[in-house]
Amino acid sequence: GCNPLAETGRSKLQNQRAVLNQQILKAVRLRAGAENLLRATTNNKVREQVLLELSFVNSDLQILKEELEGLNISVEVYQNTEETFSIPLVPLGLKETKEVDFTVALKDFIQEHYSEDSSEYEDEIADLMDLRQACRTPSRDEAGAEMLISYFLQLGYVENRFFPPTRYMGILFTWYDSFTGVPVCQQNLLLEKASILFNIGALYTQIGTRCNRQTKIGLENAVDAFQRAAGVLSYLKETFTHTPSYDMSPAMLNVLVKMMLAQAQECVFEQISLPGIRNEFFTLVKMTQEVAKVGEVYMLVNTAMNQEPVKENIPYSWSKLAQIKSDHYKALAHYFIATILCDHELQSSDDEDQQEKALSQLYDYMPEGLMVLTILKDKVQRKQLGKAHLHKAIVYHEEALRVCGLCKKLRNIDILQEVLTAAHKRSLLKYAQQDKEDDFLSLIQAPDILPKTEHKVEAVAPQFSKVKIKDFFHRLGPLSVFSAKQRWTAPRTIHFRCEAGELGFSLKGGSPVQTYCLDPVCSAALMGLKEGDYIVSVGGVDCKWLGVNEVLEKIKSLGEQPIEIEVITCQDTTASMHNKSATYSVGMQKTYSLICLAMEEDKIDQTKKAPPKLPFLSWGTKNRQKAASTLCLPSAVAGSSPIKKKLSPFTLLNTESSLY
Repeated sequence: GCNPLAETGRSKLQNQRAVLNQQILKAVRLRAGAENLLRATTNNKVREQVLLELSFVNSDLQILKEELEGLNISVEVYQNTEETFSIPLVPLGLKETKEVDFTVALKDFIQEHYSEDSSEYEDEIADLMDLRQACRTPSRDEAGAEMLISYFLQLGYVENRFFPPTRYMGILFTWYDSFTGVPVCQQNLLLEKASILFNIGALYTQIGTRCNRQTKIGLENAVDAFQRAAGVLSYLKETFTHTPSYDMSPAMLNVLVKMMLAQAQECVFEQISLPGIRNEFFTLVKMTQEVAKVGEVYMLVNTAMNQEPVKENIPYSWSKLAQIKSDHYKALAHYFIATILCDHELQSSDDEDQQEKALSQLYDYMPEGLMVLTILKDKVQRKQLGKAHLHKAIVYHEEALRVCGLCKKLRNIDILQEVLTAAHKRSLLKYAQQDKEDDFLSLIQAPDILPKTEHKVEAVAPQFSKVKIKDFFHRLGPLSVFSAKQRWTAPRTIHFRCEAGELGFSLKGGSPVQTYCLDPVCSAALMGLKEGDYIVSVGGVDCKWLGVNEVLEKIKSLGEQPIEIEVITCQDTTASMHNKSATYSVGMQKTYSLICLAMEEDKIDQTKKAPPKLPFLSWGTKNRQKAASTLCLPSAVAGSSPIKKKLSPFTLLNTESSLY
């Protein structure tokens, strides 16, 4: 990873994010204590003081939320350093986490479960912890993404080797929400895997915004990066459900995927227009539909951002930027079609049928009394419709400038103001050229433009198989046998001799090899060898990864000497089931939050009724009864679930065991 002490703009933002996360955590705890005291006391004077304190804490939390939103819209830091005249793109910030010490838990499990000397695996545990630490500050390039993917894949091995389905390992993973700063703590490794996936997607968005959008290769890389980001976030949404974090809830991920694909579509348009837009009929028709498509996808993003439950959690400036881009690109579409109508009169040398067909594809309907062919031939009608489109373009430009002026964060982005102002002035100039004092034509309402693209962007699924890694704990043996869900006896040492050149048993399987067709009266059987035992060492040499032929060669190499082998016997295990965990959903009909385990204890006391819960800055509290798959920000008061006793995966995020 990058040097965590390097004073880059991005590292400063991440450090500020970490500080804000701690301040938010402190404020949430203060509020929890105040609310508990409010419920416990009957003294009116104390209640007044507590209510006053709660108002201060809530105000402080609101300020911290606004500061965190400011970090999320600090887009200038992530843009390419080359001077550009383009609207900034929005990246996602990386989720912050606390350090995790795997040492004690893994060493104890190796000693207990694998019956091996855990001190021999200190280097492997250190490598795992070093890789995790490096993933907190990945470089903003393909190497950084590969490092995060390698850690994600390594977690798959760690989960199979050390996290049994029947109990937790006592390792606490803490991750901070990217939008609210609220921490989520769980002993489940799946929270770690989901958070790393989110950071892979976030890193791809940062790679995309860093690309030089003044070059063809830069725009191609930007499109690819945003498509990859959308693919990773989509994979996260489909694979991990009921994640106890706003930023990884299905509703939020759905919006983020839409936003990344919209930014990819925007880069596609910039790529097409990079060589310049020729003032030619068919070129302008194509550009009109392409830019209308960008305006449409941003309109859909803005609509999604303003839906419950996302509306209360998405940064306000992101929603406004999507609205601005939608209006800006719609205005460009109307400007292009106005240029077609005002600058290109039908000539005798032009293909009338082709122009009519091309122009008719731009409209779903025509204003009453107008026909495409008539417009092409009639100079007055062409000018009339052209001015109508220019007027609509100006209206969209002015709306974009108005919305930008209303948002404090966006108002301070100079390049955004410059791009919007320049486009507005261009449309005004074009309109002034068409407007004459003796022109009393009544303006008709310009019809909407049909969006269309020849370069549709799609989410690119993550290619994890392209990143090759080696299991850190490879020496423990093949996962098919040596995993956390399997149980076996402690290794037994068997001493025996070959009788007339015969072992008295046969070997089968891959690695490790297994005994079968055991002669019950052979010397190995008399010394304790059983049918189906796995051979783990021969003559003191580990052979967990050796095949049948290799093990036989080792035994034969001992000649007439006494043969010493170590074997284990697998014990019957019940069918392993998935953790009742917060995240993983593959192969399961229903998933549960880890927090639901606490709900079982809560069910014991059915007589207590919890008073109404004070909202946490109105971040998502309206949606607790609407969708169990979407997180509602935790209250700090235990037992404040909705009045309906419906099992909600996120109701008890406020308990100390799950929130802190």
